[in-house]
Amino acid sequence: MIQEIFQRIGVSNRVFIEFGVGDGTENNSLYLLLSGWRGLWIEGDKANAVTISQKFSTFMQSGKLTFLHKFVDRDSINGVFVNAQFSGEIDLLSIDIDGNDYWVWEVISEVRPRVVVIEYNAVFRPPLAIVAEYNKDFAWNGTSYYGASLKALELLGLRKGYALVGCSLSGINAFFVRQDLVHDKFCAPWTAENHFEPPRFWFYKIGPLDMHPPGVGNYKNV
Repeated sequence: MIQEIFQRIGVSNRVFIEFGVGDGTENNSLYLLLSGWRGLWIEGDKANAVTISQKFSTFMQSGKLTFLHKFVDRDSINGVFVNAQFSGEIDLLSIDIDGNDYWVWEVISEVRPRVVVIEYNAVFRPPLAIVAEYNKDFAWNGTSYYGASLKALELLGLRKGYALVGCSLSGINAFFVRQDLVHDKFCAPWTAENHFEPPRFWFYKIGPLDMHPPGVGNYKNV
């Protein structure tokens, strides 16, 4: 889907930023890195950080990849970008931190991505616009209590100047394109009602279908 989006809108500087990259072997920007793009990865898990440092050392030494082992929150994210010397327009921003994704995207101002990929909580169908309340120390416990509904992200995207152009078939990632680039290149309307995909988490599960069992917590309507 990322490749198709850029085929439609073209690329600018071939720069990406992704945080919540796992061990680096399965994320939204690995293909771009292998295709010669330059970017920043941020990952908080220590074991994943060790794997990245070992397996992607060549890319870091060449200057194609900057890697930071740290947790990010809405108070620190812009400073992290500045310190890593990433600012202004970039082609892709990918956010997958299993909880505070909405709140972090809301405050990002140091970079101006042309495309944003962000995880949504597909348990909550449109038109429900809710977000798990912000908790700096939030740690996902594997249940359905996390993140934001697609409608909430659609509305946030509108405020930030982005149009929702599609979702992954698995019901995990939502794809946004900056409004000045959309034109007639994607399927209108740019709404959660039009582009919502239900949770199909079993696409990524081997064995019993026990992913994302019911969970509850404090939510905020947006």
